[in-house]
Amino acid sequence: MASGLGLGVICRDEQKEFWETLPGLQVLAFPAKTKPKAAAATVKGAWQAALVWEDGFAAKVAKLAGVPRRLGPNERKLVRRLTHPLVAAEKPLEHRVRFYLSAVEEMGIDTLNPQFYAPADLGIQSEPNTFLLSPDSDFGPSHEWPWERWLEIARGLIESGRRVSIAGVDGGRGLGKSLATRLGESIEFIQASPVSGALPMLAARRFVIAADGSLPHLAAHVGATCITLFGPNDPVWKRPLGKRHAVVKRHVECAPCLLAKCPLDLRCQHELETARVQAAIVEKLSGGTTLLWSKRM
Repeated sequence: MASGLGLGVICRDEQKEFWETLPGLQVLAFPAKTKPKAAAATVKGAWQAALVWEDGFAAKVAKLAGVPRRLGPNERKLVRRLTHPLVAAEKPLEHRVRFYLSAVEEMGIDTLNPQFYAPADLGIQSEPNTFLLSPDSDFGPSHEWPWERWLEIARGLIESGRRVSIAGVDGGRGLGKSLATRLGESIEFIQASPVSGALPMLAARRFVIAADGSLPHLAAHVGATCITLFGPNDPVWKRPLGKRHAVVKRHVECAPCLLAKCPLDLRCQHELETARVQAAIVEKLSGGTTLLWSKRM
């Protein structure tokens, strides 16, 4: 977009509100059950080129629509959909965003512009001393910290005068709803389903403490400061982008395994001490702030 290209994005309906935070982007959203052939009929003849990264719905739509130039990484499953494979140099493991940016850089577009990494402006001012806790993960239960430790974190924040609300997301064990119920009626609970529909709520919070999943990435996108609790995933590769965010994890021998289901005893979650999360919160607050943490369960 910054290079002057007219740009659109193909996505599923549940992602529409996320992509609409980028002014000037044409969003082509389709219901989840839409077949690529049906979507291609609405795209045909309207676009000169397509950039795709994996052999999924959008890649199929671009080819069926006969988009003249179809660019993407030169990967085995994807290359059959492309007219112009892009070959990027092999590099050491780094953040997943490099996978996407390398394709753009192969097209000769400079991506090292700080403005490209600025949070989206929804026109919503975050409120001071507000914390959103999201214990659920749409990546599955293996990405979720024990419920009783979330309760300790929440009580400590409340007793220190912070405003706490709880979010639940689909795909986990319903920890958010259980936590809000245990804390009482005065605690606001928001079911963030779909997650992208929760962007205004995320923008209004100053801090988000969340299990590794989609929610902390979306919160970072709209300007919240995120503390993300990692388990089986690799934070070097999949953390929310930005220096203002923090990652908390417990290094164990089998991590990062990147598995959706733990074949052992979920030690990466059970061995993550509450004190590590508390320390990260204190660091992200004004330096030296003292918090008193409840030990009651």
